[in-house]
Amino acid sequence: MEIRRIITDMEIVDIAGDTGRDIGGITFDSRDVEPGDLFVAIRGTGADGHDFIDQALNGGAIAVVSEEDPKKEDDRITWIRVPHSRKALALMASAYFGYPSRDLQLVGITGTNGKTTISTLLHRIHTNMGYRAGLISTIQVLVGDVVHPATHTTPDPMQVNSFLKKMVDSGCGYCFMEVSSHAIDQNRVEGLDFNGGVFTNLTREHLDYHQDFKTYLTVKKRFFDNLSEGAFALVNGDDRNGKVMLQNCRARKYSFGLRSAGDFRGRINEMHMEGTSMEINGTEVWVSLPGRFNASNLLSTYAVAVLLGQHPNDVLRELSQLVSVRGRFETFRSERGIIGIIDYAHTPDALSNVLETIREVNFSGGEIITVVGAGGNRDRGKRPQMARIAAEASHKVILTSDNPRNEDPERIIDDMMEGIPEKLKSRILRITDREEAIRTACMLAASGDIILVAGKGHERYQVIGDRKIAFDDMKILQQNIN
Repeated sequence: MEIRRIITDMEIVDIAGDTGRDIGGITFDSRDVEPGDLFVAIRGTGADGHDFIDQALNGGAIAVVSEEDPKKEDDRITWIRVPHSRKALALMASAYFGYPSRDLQLVGITGTNGKTTISTLLHRIHTNMGYRAGLISTIQVLVGDVVHPATHTTPDPMQVNSFLKKMVDSGCGYCFMEVSSHAIDQNRVEGLDFNGGVFTNLTREHLDYHQDFKTYLTVKKRFFDNLSEGAFALVNGDDRNGKVMLQNCRARKYSFGLRSAGDFRGRINEMHMEGTSMEINGTEVWVSLPGRFNASNLLSTYAVAVLLGQHPNDVLRELSQLVSVRGRFETFRSERGIIGIIDYAHTPDALSNVLETIREVNFSGGEIITVVGAGGNRDRGKRPQMARIAAEASHKVILTSDNPRNEDPERIIDDMMEGIPEKLKSRILRITDREEAIRTACMLAASGDIILVAGKGHERYQVIGDRKIAFDDMKILQQNIN
């Protein structure tokens, strides 16, 4: 493809060289450069791509996009200087793959919690209705029914547009996509034509990256600021930040809520471990996902489907057939009558929601035993908060490892212990080895008790140091609970 055809949407400071050259591909990793490629120099948190331009040229790159002038002129190289390399990469990726987002009903879901559940449920509903649909989520990427592994919540622009192109080519009419704050901040979704955006909620998360909550909020808002007039913006009216997302937003504005007045209203009638009886816009429906947070997720799922043109009665019928998303309040009952729950809750708000749900549906009065940790090399401030929440809502708590990465697991647990009031410390056990922690929870449990293993959900690994080690919460819990 000619260079000039993929740079038409970009802001350009200067061009040196021939833009009529054909390139073989686009890459921002100098190690992946092949002869004939265009290399984009990006400033990252750990390295600066400008330092690897020579390596890219030695690998055969014939064009460079960067924020700096060339160190030396070379007629064999096309050099394009831009103010923002990340933004340029996203816009070029979209053009390179033929603007695939324009040929899909693309909906982006953003917020602290609920992104994976909502995007997955939307994919299931539309698939069950007979449509071909795509999914880009934390758990997996689905192109129709073809599964691709997920590496990030929101992949890089080349991967995103490549997947969208595959979806278009395979006949998909819809794509439901998680949009993380990192992706917004790093311009990974720049240039995509979204038909709608969803805001779930905003609580403390990723402050190791964003530094403060205000910045985190501002980044999320940028996604809605960029929606077009023809798109819809759907926000959670129960979260005070929902109104903030709609300020200066050009899209058609809608809200949903269980407590607030809005375009899509929900009400919970009964909650059980097996599911929830709720009303959506005045119609009662039974859903197999328990908890207030899931009722909110289901309400937003309903709203998106209706806004995309589906008949409300058809959507309600499909909602009643849905089951939990993998690693999101995934439950089972053992032969001994113990209930096991695996959940991805790794923020204070998510953990609080899950434990509140367990307490509300714990009609047998059994003890709640929580196994929880906190990730290493991440926001330290949420560690004591999560430990306190677990201690206040559980009869027993086992603090353990959860992807310690390059931190000492014992130090992470020390940070968590700072949040435990003196009167609750008798409920706490410290077991650094996560498998041993889960096994101990199973030994402590009796019939009617509930074991919550929180933090990893769908993940099938532990990150210790720089290694990914196979680890499956659900498998270990099932092996030891009977």
